[in-house]
Amino acid sequence: MSYKNFPMVSKVIFGRGSFNQLSDIIEPKRLNTSAPFIFFVDDIFKGDAWLTSRIPLSYQDKVVYVSTIEEPKTEQIDQYVEDIILNFKERPSGIIGIGGGSLLDIAKAVAIMLNNDGESKDYQGWDLVKNPAVYHVGIPTISGTGAEVSRTTILTGPERKLGINSDYTPFDQVLLDPELTKDVPKDQWFYTGMDCYVHCIESLSGTYLNAFSQTYGEKALELCQEIFLSDDLSEQESQDKLMMASWHGGMSIAYSQVGVAHAMSYGLGYLLGVKHGIGNCIVFDHLEAYYPEGVAEFKKMKAKHNITLPQGICADLSDKDFNTMIKVALSLEPLWENAIGKNWKKTITHDTLKALYQKM
Repeated sequence: MSYKNFPMVSKVIFGRGSFNQLSDIIEPKRLNTSAPFIFFVDDIFKGDAWLTSRIPLSYQDKVVYVSTIEEPKTEQIDQYVEDIILNFKERPSGIIGIGGGSLLDIAKAVAIMLNNDGESKDYQGWDLVKNPAVYHVGIPTISGTGAEVSRTTILTGPERKLGINSDYTPFDQVLLDPELTKDVPKDQWFYTGMDCYVHCIESLSGTYLNAFSQTYGEKALELCQEIFLSDDLSEQESQDKLMMASWHGGMSIAYSQVGVAHAMSYGLGYLLGVKHGIGNCIVFDHLEAYYPEGVAEFKKMKAKHNITLPQGICADLSDKDFNTMIKVALSLEPLWENAIGKNWKKTITHDTLKALYQKM
């Protein structure tokens, strides 16, 4: 029996206002004055002086504002990498991602591709990256995705939506400042928080489960239940705890896997551009057959926070569209094996998935 030897984030800082320490953290990593730090920032913060005025820029450092209307694409990553190589004399000292899961994934992917030849689509999959990434830092401004701690970066490529899963993907440094999540809109807070909740349910009920994943998953689940079902937390306590739930939920996947909701959500994301958090919610709402207790509790959370999910998003799809989504979902074999077991192909068929998608 051989066990995987996983890397983890080597440095993490946690605390309200810790964003103010960013300069002290990254400056020792500056290679020289010609090697910039590139900050990829969610464009929702453009013009928000409260955050942007505190981004520590020196020498040739640059801020790149990124729209998150669509999730990250492989061609987008390749373009960012090309722009950096063409516009700077030296490789960057570091890549810093400030935003939600999409921005964190962009930062991870750009850092990898700056030190690896070819196109990012060639690295979608497991353990395909050969060279260590450029120094990279993750600063989440919304909690739930676990992207700040995971060893993957989810990208939509020409043929599939799949992560670059590798030992070089995790951040070298993560800065967890719950204060940065203060202006997240309520529906987005719920959808992204539910990404963490669904991680936990899928991990804890999966065939890959072991004590490592279980301890992280149980803690994340307990925090999610407290945040989304109790009335006892102040806003600040809720922000602090959701940031830690996201961390623990991401860690629970290291030695485990996600399951049915994530596999099918990838299909929705690839074909329809449905964002990951809300996609998980739309799918999970129909998965009583696989996660009965989790789905029942999810519906309670949804009702408590007056969340209405989009309906009928698959109503007008053609057979070709369904086939495309099903092909993407079925290609994620480790997720199905975790959810159902080694013989998952006996029960998870094209027709099974089509019937589920038709409910959405």
